[in-house]
Amino acid sequence: MAKKLVTRTTLGWPASAAPLQKTTRGVKVHYEGSPVSTKLLTDHGACLAEWKAIRKSHLANTAEGYSDIAYNYGACPHGYLLEGRGIGKRTGANGNQDLNRAHYAIVGLVGSSGLTDPTDAMLNAIRDGIDLLRNNGAGNEIKGHRDGYATACPGGPLYAWVQQGAPRPGGTPTPTPACEPFPGATFFMNGSKPALGKSSKIFTAMGRRLVSVGCGKYHVGPGPTLGTADVASYEAWQRKCGHTGTAAKWPPGKTTWDKLRIPNV
Repeated sequence: MAKKLVTRTTLGWPASAAPLQKTTRGVKVHYEGSPVSTKLLTDHGACLAEWKAIRKSHLANTAEGYSDIAYNYGACPHGYLLEGRGIGKRTGANGNQDLNRAHYAIVGLVGSSGLTDPTDAMLNAIRDGIDLLRNNGAGNEIKGHRDGYATACPGGPLYAWVQQGAPRPGGTPTPTPACEPFPGATFFMNGSKPALGKSSKIFTAMGRRLVSVGCGKYHVGPGPTLGTADVASYEAWQRKCGHTGTAAKWPPGKTTWDKLRIPNV
């Protein structure tokens, strides 16, 4: 149980109507992505009002069709963990249904301006939420919203903390796993055409990451031999990253490759 938990009952909210999701690969960390008042630093009541306003805005968003506030939990500057959808519920925050099924979601109440840097108490609250979710079905992955979705979320300060392994303040950072460096566009080509039939462990690792970010177009695999499904999957990833036209076509580019964060093989 989190050390300082504000429950839905305390907030006056009914049980969450969000879909059930009993297990995930881990947790993704978010920020609000809009200006957040520095008043939250000195007024915990303002934090609760902010949390309620987020839920109200999500429920009013008929285009997205939210069943509840999008996040499983929120974390405020005073170290309180704020219950959102809670345990065992699919998030609505990670970008699409495949991504929502893969990770639960916790948002720190910081934004793009105003209050932008998480306090140590907030980081501890996020860790409380991660540990609580891990004890109730979440796997060990800790990622930022931008890992697998084209967004600035969770902002620079929070994402830097996530990349350290999301350590508790004063703890020892967990080294960021090594990622496969971009091998150059020519690695993926045979002259002017995709190098179909070429074999490399890199293609297997690439395909697995493409599946994990919701871009997999595979019926079988992925495997070590480059095929048309690899090409279609990577082009889907480049479109997700905001590229269009020829810029979204094969071969991979360094920017999208680095953003995909393929484990070192």
